[in-house]
Amino acid sequence: MSKLLRRSVLPAIVSLTTFSASSMSVLAYEVDPLTKQQVQSIEDGRTKAMPILRETVNYDGPYNRGTIVISTAERRMYYILGDGKALKYGVGVGRPGFEWSGSKNITMKREWPDWRPPAQMLKRRPDLPKYMPGGENNPLGARAMYIGGTLYRIHGSNEPETIGQAVSSGCIRMLNEDVIDLYERVKVGSRVVVTR
Repeated sequence: MSKLLRRSVLPAIVSLTTFSASSMSVLAYEVDPLTKQQVQSIEDGRTKAMPILRETVNYDGPYNRGTIVISTAERRMYYILGDGKALKYGVGVGRPGFEWSGSKNITMKREWPDWRPPAQMLKRRPDLPKYMPGGENNPLGARAMYIGGTLYRIHGSNEPETIGQAVSSGCIRMLNEDVIDLYERVKVGSRVVVTR
């Protein structure tokens, strides 16, 4: 029988080892201390991000029902339900140099939106297309909510591995299933509060 090794890539806060009888491989589930995202260490030492599950949590903060609160440090979004509850979602946020904070409002909503990269993004990335129609390959994903007075959106993503990471140019990324859920709840005019 071959020797089984549990390879740890990230410091573990929580660790659970499972054995597969057929392959005798070891999978380790850990929590990244920075993002609090569960990751899976696969036998060859690679890691794979596990989905950040949407959940209802207790909320006793200052924001009213219907407010979207984004904690960029935590890489989580809270949709305030009222009555001491909020929906908590995992999100991807702006990478270093693209962080921002403030209070704005949703000014527009779109299903399977087209994507036109802003001029600033095209200047940085001339390899990007100037236009991409909505659909599964579109980087805005299944839904987009436009944050007024900014170039940013809350949108879905066709890169689920980026959720829980700081990788965007300032937009807030969500799993497509989560952005669809949020889209149904949010109205044009809803307040968005982004904190660092």
